[in-house]
Amino acid sequence: MPTGFHLLIAAQFLSSLADNALLIVAMARLQEQGWPVWWAPLLKFAFTISYVVLAPVVGPLADAVPKARLMAWMNGVKVLGVLLLFTSVHPVLAYAVVGLGAAAYAPAKYGLVTELVPPRRLVAANGWIEISIVCAALLGTVTGGGLVSAYFRHSALAHAVRHAVADSGVPLDSPLAASMALLLLLYAAASLLQWGVPDSGARYERRPCHLRALLCDFMDGNRVLWRDAEGGLSLAVTTLFWGVGATLQFAVLRWAQDCLRLPLDQAAYLQAVVAVGVVAGAALAGRLVALHSAGRVLPAGVLLGLLISAVAMTRDFSLALVLLAVVGMVGGILVVPMNALLQHRGFQLLTAGRSIAVQGYNENLSSLVMLAVYAGLLALEAPIVALMALFGLAIALAMLALTVLRWRSGRAAAPQVS
Repeated sequence: MPTGFHLLIAAQFLSSLADNALLIVAMARLQEQGWPVWWAPLLKFAFTISYVVLAPVVGPLADAVPKARLMAWMNGVKVLGVLLLFTSVHPVLAYAVVGLGAAAYAPAKYGLVTELVPPRRLVAANGWIEISIVCAALLGTVTGGGLVSAYFRHSALAHAVRHAVADSGVPLDSPLAASMALLLLLYAAASLLQWGVPDSGARYERRPCHLRALLCDFMDGNRVLWRDAEGGLSLAVTTLFWGVGATLQFAVLRWAQDCLRLPLDQAAYLQAVVAVGVVAGAALAGRLVALHSAGRVLPAGVLLGLLISAVAMTRDFSLALVLLAVVGMVGGILVVPMNALLQHRGFQLLTAGRSIAVQGYNENLSSLVMLAVYAGLLALEAPIVALMALFGLAIALAMLALTVLRWRSGRAAAPQVS
């Protein structure tokens, strides 16, 4: 891999690890303040909405400045969000500020990978990216679970950090003070690493920066990517996948608490099992799937939906662990080739930053819609088992439709190739 690639991986790993740990800590903060259970998915909703609202801006921004520097600056915005948790600000609003930083961070990260890595290595590079993201989700979830556990709250480390926070004058009398302070250190370490990532040297034509021009340019890019055969297919798959992932993250937590009778800190560890599976699937995809044959992994999406429904029906803890690991592995096999194909077509049709912004807009709009529906159904006290089972079946049907569509398109195009 090119110079600086592995440093980029390490930097984004730490930043993503802190994001995932902070989600669990923010959920605990909600519980501490006595908010109803349906506020929990709204944390992710508030985090994600910046990806949608700021999509026309963050793509040109990522193309206008050195991307590694932008990533470091955006970690500063995330630090501000953590500091807001130390105050009486609602945890959802504080996590929304972290989302502001993440929204600009994403096109810079993926855009820099596309600029640094040649197309023949792009699937492998995406395998590394997805492995680092999922490992960050795995360790971040475990870290978050540990930071909100009673064991950590009574540990010598937490006691020392709380004293340091109190001595600094930060007005928070909460057992979570030590947890939040440690997350600030993670974001700081990520920023230091990002300053060491070299500039790719890629430069793009300056575009008009007033709002109307940005919106028109973004809408044109969105239309171009959706209308492209390969770009549209891969965008549809990744849009569906990330919406599923965002919702499943909360559904598994609620399911584990309701059906397996696990507390929040232990339920968070089940997400780590999914993450282990994704790492394995991403590694397999990066090694075995070439960019030109990325579409062949589509049937994995059908299996993914069916497995989610199977998890919902499970009451045995050991079987649940196995099924969740397989869910993660199938997801990794599906998303890595699709993501690489989408980045490749986006870079060819648009620019690195603009294409990633379009991708992020669609994927996170899907997450917002699914999370809003999920939170609404929870508020109506819909049973979690039925929700997960129907959710999985809907995913299987959608992926089956995309698989059939690709098969028909391939057959129609075959005579032209010959």
